[in-house]
Amino acid sequence: MTIPDSGFMMENGVSCLPCTPEEEKNIVSDLRNESERNLKEGNLYFVISSRWFRRWEKYVGIEADENSLGNQSYDPQRLNGGVASAAAERPGPIDNSDIILNGIDCDSNEKEIQLRKSLQEGQDYVLVPQAVWEKLYEWYKGGPALPRKMILQGTFQKNFDVEVYPLCLTLIDSRDESQSVIILSKKASVTELFQKVCALKGVEQDKVRIWDYFNKRNNKQLHVSKKTLEESDLMMDQHIRLELIDGQHSSRLGMDSTGNELALVSLEPSRSSLTIAGGPALSNGHSSGYRSNLYPGSSLSSGLTDMDDGFDAYNSVRKAEKGGLAGLQNLGNTCFMNSALQCLLHTPPLVEYFLKDYSDEINTVNPLGMHGELALAFGELLRKSWSSGRTAIAPRAFKGKLSRFAPQFSGYNQHDSQELLAFLLDGLHEDLNRVRQKPYIEMKDSDGRPDEEVAAECWRNHKARNDSVIVDVCQGQYKSTLVCPVCNKISITFDPFMYLSLPLPSTVTRTMTVTVFYGDGNGLPMPYTVSVLKNGFCKDLLLALSTACCLKSDEKLLLAEVYDNKIYRYLETPLEPLVSIKDDEHIVAFRFQKKVMGETKLVIYHRWQDKSTSDFLKSGKQLFGTPLVTYLGEDQPTGADIEAAVSKVLLPFKRTSKAHIGKENSFLSDGLDDGQCSISDAQSVENSELEGTPSMDLSFPLLLTDDRLNSFKDFNKDTVFKSGKIITVVLDWTETEKELYDASYLKDIPEVHKAGFTAKKTRQEAISLSSCLDAFLMEEPLGPDDMWYCPGCKEHRQAIKKLDLWMLPEIIVFHLKRFTYGRYIKNKIDTFVNFPIHNLDLSKYVMNKDGQSYVYELYAISNHYGGLGGGHYTAYAKLIDENTWYHFDDSHVSSVNEPEIKTSAAYLLFYKRVRSESTRMETGEASNSHSIP
Repeated sequence: MTIPDSGFMMENGVSCLPCTPEEEKNIVSDLRNESERNLKEGNLYFVISSRWFRRWEKYVGIEADENSLGNQSYDPQRLNGGVASAAAERPGPIDNSDIILNGIDCDSNEKEIQLRKSLQEGQDYVLVPQAVWEKLYEWYKGGPALPRKMILQGTFQKNFDVEVYPLCLTLIDSRDESQSVIILSKKASVTELFQKVCALKGVEQDKVRIWDYFNKRNNKQLHVSKKTLEESDLMMDQHIRLELIDGQHSSRLGMDSTGNELALVSLEPSRSSLTIAGGPALSNGHSSGYRSNLYPGSSLSSGLTDMDDGFDAYNSVRKAEKGGLAGLQNLGNTCFMNSALQCLLHTPPLVEYFLKDYSDEINTVNPLGMHGELALAFGELLRKSWSSGRTAIAPRAFKGKLSRFAPQFSGYNQHDSQELLAFLLDGLHEDLNRVRQKPYIEMKDSDGRPDEEVAAECWRNHKARNDSVIVDVCQGQYKSTLVCPVCNKISITFDPFMYLSLPLPSTVTRTMTVTVFYGDGNGLPMPYTVSVLKNGFCKDLLLALSTACCLKSDEKLLLAEVYDNKIYRYLETPLEPLVSIKDDEHIVAFRFQKKVMGETKLVIYHRWQDKSTSDFLKSGKQLFGTPLVTYLGEDQPTGADIEAAVSKVLLPFKRTSKAHIGKENSFLSDGLDDGQCSISDAQSVENSELEGTPSMDLSFPLLLTDDRLNSFKDFNKDTVFKSGKIITVVLDWTETEKELYDASYLKDIPEVHKAGFTAKKTRQEAISLSSCLDAFLMEEPLGPDDMWYCPGCKEHRQAIKKLDLWMLPEIIVFHLKRFTYGRYIKNKIDTFVNFPIHNLDLSKYVMNKDGQSYVYELYAISNHYGGLGGGHYTAYAKLIDENTWYHFDDSHVSSVNEPEIKTSAAYLLFYKRVRSESTRMETGEASNSHSIP
């Protein structure tokens, strides 16, 4: 790939940059902010490779947590730490070659440069406003330019979104079967498509027909109109077919792709009627042979034809086959949608409902709904699924509606099946809500009233505003109790739910080695190896370390990651997941008195002269070792206070013969086992020798620097510094200082986990569904970002929250929370959850003893295989009138033995209520329900 040179050099070879790194950073920040204040449809944004953009950010000194342009997750190994190096190189020309197809030259005249498929924002590319791109191009040249337009997404709640992947269509010319690529916005009209095709092929509009050629067949004819390509259900990378009306090729109009004759009639749906549940009688006995005149002339019927989804009239009149075994075609990373849909398409009450006439319940006036269009699209898809035998269906019409009403699911990136399920259940409810005018209801406090009274009142109020088949079969009620930790005020509410998101308790442990430094100079650093839960948090690591190093009650540990001899980040958030700490990273903990923490922090870096460095460099000094951290207790610390603090923390490193022995015996060992609190005898002797020793004068230069170590300057003992800020200094070591101090303690601190040093890998134990439920219902404090306003204290409090199940629905969905999200990393938990298939008894979890049966049976599972940001979704489902399980993997459907459905890939579990105990007694059946232990 040829990219123009972006260097700025004077004749004598001296660099002459147009802006300093700081100026570039400020200019880009100002332009970005200006762009955000003027968002509008049609604004241009440019796609830039994250690989190049990270180099630019590093050059201008943007840290990982400071970045907001790319919204990226950063890896310290790729960023050279969070602190910009003084030697950060200026990036070369903008290079987008890694994110485009065919390595197109940036000087190419090709207008339609295509991006590689399935790129992720932040990970692979960033989006910058046009003004930012123009500045970056002015400074660096390169390319190629990848402009993308901002579009307005959504039907009710409009959102701005950059269309990174416009619609890419393959045009087949019926005259010679040649193929061309057409790229247009999904918001472009069908008229614009005609104009572009006719201009490309040099034909007149009134002489051609264009067909939706999905699955290599003429599905429906496209007509010149203002209808968008998205509304026409055109999918990414599909084919369209051009046919001439007159001349020698007119006969092609009556042929499909195989040469079979087709009737030349419009395949647009009737504007006067809409099939709600048409088709033949199904093998399960459900009759669906009627039609309903629903909203004549409305747009509800548009796009819901049998032909759209690969299910035509021929299929509908075939010999009846077993229903419910139709696969769903993958339209491009839509396995998440197919998995969730198959579970709902096999939910007995929903099958029964949508195979009947539900037209009277379509709510077209609900401002929270989708004018009934989502419910109609789902109903049409369900009808096809139960009447097409084993013919796979392409759910294009449904995907089109979904993209319009939920732009977060537009495009062709992988998504979460649970998030889709949540939207779909809520959307179906609002489209089928029997309440046309929702009354205003003022909620009352419980005020010590009996739970039964408050719960019934809350449910009546909920039903007064929400009444649909979804509420009837999918919604339950839980009790939420909040207790103020200050005044003990108790607040009780009863809220509805449609699914339960259950945490997965972890049993897998990992060993982690952390080197503990004394922040007050009271001892030498010591590595400790502790065992913690693999999916635990930093608070768990701190607790284990506190025990291992015998931390006193008045002491506290400060965790930090060291990378490239700098402090990369402080791990100060207790709920930071431990999965954010990699095995090959170096973690240290600084030990302090609690009373000094929060005052002015002093960070001490170390440099020494590297004799191997070339002489022409401004400085041959390089950083080495682990930075030291301490606190200055003075309100306005002076230069003398800094020197005294540095002297104190270095004191344990002063060389003595015993200290050297101590290092050999302790620091180079593999670390103490869990629970060991003693330090080496030599270290104890040395510390006792140092007690009472006055601060000595430092023999080497102490320089003040900034947090990125870009500048260095001297300071005087009487220099006064502002309190409460971070002061960074650097020590310059020489051979003389190495003779006086043992710097080996600062170097080569152990990794978090050295491969091969542990006995064997800890294996994850299976957990039960009951343990997940117990964790969900466990009492816990609210997070600091989720404070509760206490009506007693009149203040926001970190209240104690407790959930209890009050009433369970006919259909209950358990969402196993396998995905965890931290500040620096995302993780998936592959723990096997042992869940019952039959006779799941939830009676002991339900507070309301109303005589109902709370015994359930599994009928569907949404599975996820692989990791985050990718992987694959499938589904298991049982047919209504059979005792046979089937595996739905997009288009492929196969039977499966019941024991095989229990895997560690289970993500969503769908249960239906079985017959009540009273019915069992009447029929004389013995109860053998499986009560969760």
